[in-house]
Formats: sequence, C-alpha cells, structure tokens
Amino acid sequence: MKYRKLGASDLEVSEISLGSWLTFSGGVALEQTRACTDAAFEAGINFFDTANAYGRGAAETAWGEILSGRPRDSYVLATKVWGQMSDDPADRGLSAAQIAKQIDASLARLRTDYVDLYQAHRFDPDVPIEETIEALHKVVTDGKARYLGFSEWTPAQIQAAIDIGGPDLFVSSQPQYSMLWQAPEAEIFPLCAAHGISQIVWSPLGQGLLTGKYQAGQAPPPGSRAASSEMNVAMSLVMNDATLEAVDRLRPIAADAGLSMAELALAWVLRRPELASAIVGATRPEQVHANGKASGIQLTPDTLAAIDKALGDVPVTEPTPAPFAQSGITHR
Repeated sequence: MKYRKLGASDLEVSEISLGSWLTFSGGVALEQTRACTDAAFEAGINFFDTANAYGRGAAETAWGEILSGRPRDSYVLATKVWGQMSDDPADRGLSAAQIAKQIDASLARLRTDYVDLYQAHRFDPDVPIEETIEALHKVVTDGKARYLGFSEWTPAQIQAAIDIGGPDLFVSSQPQYSMLWQAPEAEIFPLCAAHGISQIVWSPLGQGLLTGKYQAGQAPPPGSRAASSEMNVAMSLVMNDATLEAVDRLRPIAADAGLSMAELALAWVLRRPELASAIVGATRPEQVHANGKASGIQLTPDTLAAIDKALGDVPVTEPTPAPFAQSGITHR
C-alpha cells in the first residue's frame, strides 16, 4: 500500500480507503463489518471514511465498536456532517447549533475524543457561510477534529469559503470521480490544487459498473447494487446500454495490462496527483484485499489512450442525483 499526504495536513493516508455509505450503515452485519475492517488493516489501509447520516449513526456506531479496540494512532478517521439525523426535517444542515450538536454525537458513537478529518457533507445554502466556517473552525480549536474538509461543493462555494476562512481552512475535497464521471477535472481539481487541498474521491468504481459485474442486455446479478430497489433510481442514470458497452470495451484493456477491471479503474483515478485517496466499499474481506492491490499501479500512456478510446461517446460529465441540496450561497 502506498500513502499520500492529505493536503497541507501532516496526515499520511492510504491511496485506497474504506468507506461505509452503502455497507456499514445497516445493510451489513457487524461481524461482516469487522471482517472487512480487519482486512483493510491487513491490506495496509489506514484511512476510514464515514458520516453521521449513514444509517443515521449506524455506520459510526459500528466502527466505534470495532476501531476502539485498536491504537488510535494506527488509523486516520474521517466523518461528515449535514444529513438529516431524525424525523425532524430541521435536524440537519450546517448551522452552528447543528455542527456543535452533531460533532459531539459523532464522537460518542465513534468512541473517540477526536476525528482526524471533519467534512461538510454538502453545502448548506440556508445558513450563512460565515456561520458554517466559524462553527467548523471551533470544532478544530476545541480539539474535536484535527482538520476540515468538504464534499461535493461547487467551485463558487469553495472559493467563497476560502475568501472568508483563508487558504488553510480545508485540507480535503470529496467529490464523485471515476472514468464514468470526470467532471471534477475541469474546475474542482485545479482550484483545490491551487490552495493545497487534496481530493478524496468517492465511487471510483462508477457505482460498481467498472468492476465488470454488469453486462449489457442482462439483468443485474442478484444481490448487486443495481438489483436493489433502493438504488435503482441512482443507478439508472449510469446503467444503460451505451455505458455498459463502453465498460465491455475496457475488459480487453485490463486483460492486456494484466489487471482486474477494478484495478484498472482505481489505478486510473489514482493517476491524478491531486488525489490523496480513493474510497471503496466492501461487503466481503476479499473485496478489500482485491481493491487494495490497485495501490501503486502505474498505467502506461498506451493503456490510458486505449481507455479514452474505449469510453468513446459515453457522457462522462452527466450529473447523477446528489443526496443533499448544494446550490446557492447565503451570507450574513
């Protein structure tokens, strides 16, 4: 496993990190979660990413039980704040009151005194940005988080925060990024790089499409994400014959490079120096080990050119539905 520096922080994070959005938030039993977490340590993964909204605290609770048995300095722990945490629609967002409430609740569930990275899960257009920045900064000054980041903010939102909080406010950005979703390359990557902000990307396997498990014209395999009624709306935007045919064209490229489809996809995102880590999910330990093997792989120029050709006319910047709103900027 290779490691990269996270922005301007002193954190060294594994190129492959373990996430918990669709797995450890309640859809995977605790012992499976424990097995995958143990496999991550075995593979050299030291970076674990979760959020208060995943299972409304269930993912944090699971890792709190599992990780509390390991030395705190043996892993880098990240969580997020924004999502709705109860049936009360007001119980969400990035107000000062919510941030103060949710960081304490997250730390209690995670059984730790601090997180290494605290991230704004989405932008909150209903709260003055100055209030959000002050509240996040207080989390750090109170010793409850070491560093700050954000997820899926627009360039305008990022710049507005930097203008107010300074270039040292954030160390990380967490956008969706894969062969099938390349939009962050245009503005997010260069803007963040100019301010020393690293990328931690989610869905680098294109919601599972880039593993090669799905075939054009065939029903999704039983138990797969696309077979889940809860995910069929999100999957429908990327799971179409044109995209699946493009993925099929990637198969011989991976074979010629001596790589699995997942290794090819992960090595492709990690080719970018702006990245610190690519977040993967897993329901089985063998998936963790398989994904971990992508660290350190260098794709040749010929392979990269073949990938571009294989993707062809597939739209790689078509929006996918975001779980939270992210438009507008409110000032005091």
